[in-house]
Amino acid sequence: MNIGIFGSPYPEEKQGLIAHVFEKLVELDVGIYVEADFQRFLDTSAGLGFPVKGLLGKGDFDIEVALSLGGDGTFLRTAARVGRQNIPILGLNTGRLGFLADLNADELDGMFEELCRGEYRIEERSLLQLEAEGGEKEETVGTYNYALNEVAVLKRDTSSMLTIHVSIDGELLATYRADGLIVATPTGSTAYSMSVGGPILVPQSESLLLSPVAPHSLTVRPLVIPDNSKISLRVESRSAYFLVALDGRALVFRTDTPFSIRRADYTTRLIKRQGHTFYKTLRDKLLWGIDIRP
Repeated sequence: MNIGIFGSPYPEEKQGLIAHVFEKLVELDVGIYVEADFQRFLDTSAGLGFPVKGLLGKGDFDIEVALSLGGDGTFLRTAARVGRQNIPILGLNTGRLGFLADLNADELDGMFEELCRGEYRIEERSLLQLEAEGGEKEETVGTYNYALNEVAVLKRDTSSMLTIHVSIDGELLATYRADGLIVATPTGSTAYSMSVGGPILVPQSESLLLSPVAPHSLTVRPLVIPDNSKISLRVESRSAYFLVALDGRALVFRTDTPFSIRRADYTTRLIKRQGHTFYKTLRDKLLWGIDIRP
């Protein structure tokens, strides 16, 4: 098995864990490939030298599994790097909460052994695709216009609210006056959307979620719609620009630039340990049903 390792710069106290990852993979005789930028960090800053079969550059790569070392942010960057290559991703959580990267350090040895035996589950997760309507796509949207968690429309450099006109499949839904609007996948329902009061959706829900950020009207509430819907948006602002963030990657749009969001035509594949379910993740990460009082 060939595994590609993706990561981000990490604090010194995580060095022992990262070293153990490499040591365990070497013990299991796994072919190790490392993202080029992460390898430079390991060589220069961390001073960790391990035998690798090669580096993963900007093109496609030939590996069976992508291993994300970090938190959910690192996992999202790994998913963007994998893109359409249909390579499943395993997330080892070295960060804090970890909904996507939900494998904990104490599970590492067992999971790697199960991985080599093929004893794991694959979950398919839907993505969002952002499409600019008019103008040069590469300039307006960027070369990777997909998001696993959410697409967020946000004000840029003014305290004034945005006016966001939203239509669903050509029919006007509402004009939101708010600090922003989040369009989230079920995967993203436990991320930014949840922080502004949006509901949690199970990953298998064939739905999209619209969650306003600080709406001017108290009657405006999050809305769940079918994931085969096309969401069209047009934004007005006192500023000449506003932000569109795809999983945190910010793009600058000119005011009144029409754009749309729809479900992407491919999925991201997540590796899950047997017995790791979404409901267990909710119990573990959000402490549901656990009395933490002294």
